[in-house]
Amino acid sequence: MHRLLTVVVLALVTVLSAKGEVSSKKKVVESVAVDSLTLLVQAGDSLMQQYNTFEALKYYRLAYQMAKERAATQARDTLRLPIEQLERLPQEKADEIIERLKADAERSAIVSCPVQMKLADCYYKRADYRQCSELLKLIPEDSLTHEAFRQLAFSYQKQNDPQSLIYWGGRLLEHYPMDGEIVAAVTTALTRTDQAWSGINYAKGYFETDSTNILVNRAFADAYFMDRQFDKSVAMYERLLQQGDSTFNTLYSAGMCYSQLDSLELAYEHLKPAFFLSQMQNANCAYRLGVVCVDTQRFDEGLRYLDLATQLLLPDTTVMKAITLSKGEAYYLSFRHAKAVEAWKEHLKYNPNSIATYYNIASATYYYLPDSKQAKSYFEKFLEMARKEQNPNAQLKEMMEKAESLLRTTAWGDGKPKPKSKVR
Repeated sequence: MHRLLTVVVLALVTVLSAKGEVSSKKKVVESVAVDSLTLLVQAGDSLMQQYNTFEALKYYRLAYQMAKERAATQARDTLRLPIEQLERLPQEKADEIIERLKADAERSAIVSCPVQMKLADCYYKRADYRQCSELLKLIPEDSLTHEAFRQLAFSYQKQNDPQSLIYWGGRLLEHYPMDGEIVAAVTTALTRTDQAWSGINYAKGYFETDSTNILVNRAFADAYFMDRQFDKSVAMYERLLQQGDSTFNTLYSAGMCYSQLDSLELAYEHLKPAFFLSQMQNANCAYRLGVVCVDTQRFDEGLRYLDLATQLLLPDTTVMKAITLSKGEAYYLSFRHAKAVEAWKEHLKYNPNSIATYYNIASATYYYLPDSKQAKSYFEKFLEMARKEQNPNAQLKEMMEKAESLLRTTAWGDGKPKPKSKVR
């Protein structure tokens, strides 16, 4: 059937492209043009029903080109007089010509816009989002179908163009304010472009009518989170969990909110299942969970998560600084001082200018380990760096005084440091 249709369409196109038609055949040619345009569109539609976008694209392109040429021809035929002569006509005649122009323009739009949207739809289904958006943005808003309007907005989302998504999504919502997918998309785009406060307004307007839309509630919760309204954010995440949205992002984000609110037990309860949902592959979740475990004195468990985070994140220097520092604290507070010193030394590889870490290593060694030379060496390194600070705070001054005192009053041998004997 498609072969026969192709032959008919090509024959009609050939008739259209032939030159030298006499004016008496004009109406016949126009009728053929309409029929050929219809056949081209029908061929494209039939192929789209079979998901054959490759072949459909050819017919839609031909149909769109034909529709544009026909519209241009109608516009030229409508105004036969030169523009300068239009002003010389009686007002009534000039108005009549202008009305004919408007009517022809409307008829052209009726013909070309649907074809344009079909071509754009074909491009969209082929992931050619640039071509799709270029076509649809030229169509007047009141001529766009809801689906075409959505494709226009989502095409910009697919092209990673959040500002255009925000603009066209906002325009769509003026016509279809209850399109939850678009509300969620615009809210998320605003949040990611440092306009979370504006995203909150979009989501809140929808939420007041429908509080059960999971997509909107996710975007709403994330907007509150990025706006640092953690109490409102966690309330939204808990609502999502009650709705059955027990996804990694919901659990992880809820855990992060509770962590920011110093509700560490609740943070632990949400971060742990989130980490296992990630199949223990999300490094940031492992790190956050490890820190929460250390802060809630689950030292062994926290160290396991921090070790996992280390393996997953290596060699991410920024995060490794935080991980090694937290591991050192966990070991120290659980009285594993040698392990604490190892972790802090590892921290210095990522953060060699950490003055406090030199002091921590020196102190742990001095009080708990039999390594006098190491303690002395790290106290000296600490003082060397601390004395370069132009505006030391009170805590640093106190640490410097303590280090200087220990260096003066300690007998530094090969084993554990000892206080010097009093001179008689």
